[in-house]
Amino acid sequence: MALLELNDVSVHYGRIQAIHDMTIHVDQGEIVSLIGANGAGKTTTMRAIAGLLGLSHGSIMFDGEDISSTKAHLRVVRGVSLTPEGRGIFPSMTVMENLDMGAFARKDKSGMAEDFERVFDLFPRLKERQKQHGGTMSGGEQQMLAIGRALMGHPKLLLLDEPSMGLAPQFIRQIFRIIKEVNDQGTTVLLVEQNANQALKLANRAYVLETGHITREGSGTELASDDAVRAAYLGA
Repeated sequence: MALLELNDVSVHYGRIQAIHDMTIHVDQGEIVSLIGANGAGKTTTMRAIAGLLGLSHGSIMFDGEDISSTKAHLRVVRGVSLTPEGRGIFPSMTVMENLDMGAFARKDKSGMAEDFERVFDLFPRLKERQKQHGGTMSGGEQQMLAIGRALMGHPKLLLLDEPSMGLAPQFIRQIFRIIKEVNDQGTTVLLVEQNANQALKLANRAYVLETGHITREGSGTELASDDAVRAAYLGA
């Protein structure tokens, strides 16, 4: 069953069309990766799903409802959480304050307490540094905080935009392991990632985006063995 569907979605920046008639879907329980070169439109796609950019054409369906015109904060309430490119944490706030911001729309205190524990189980370093200001943390720690903040919204769908960007190899391995663990716990994931090799290994399915057009789709394994994909994105 499709949790997320983009149907003939187009997005413009002024007169420039960034996304052309995109149709993709993400089924409940999947990890789906969206790969492509810089400027292909990956971040634009994620921002459109999150409600940060309007559509020029088409529709976005989430959990059976049309959310094309739904404001961004209400998409969070419905179960869509974005970890943006560049992390976007609040540098002058503590770890706990950042996590609290992720739960801004929630009233279920017992559920929030459970999710705090979930985040701290996934990221023990955040538990150790609850009072530390986000801006004083390393890049890897900030990425953990950004994902943790998104999880505090208790999302049905987690949008991850370039989670490994700028991270040291040990943090990259840890982030991908945690993405898999989050998915195993029941959260559906749409992943945008420059590290195409890791993204395809992790994904149930994947799409290739080139200059705003979907050009290929298939299982992660199928695309990883596609000669054109290997030449363009896997260095093979």
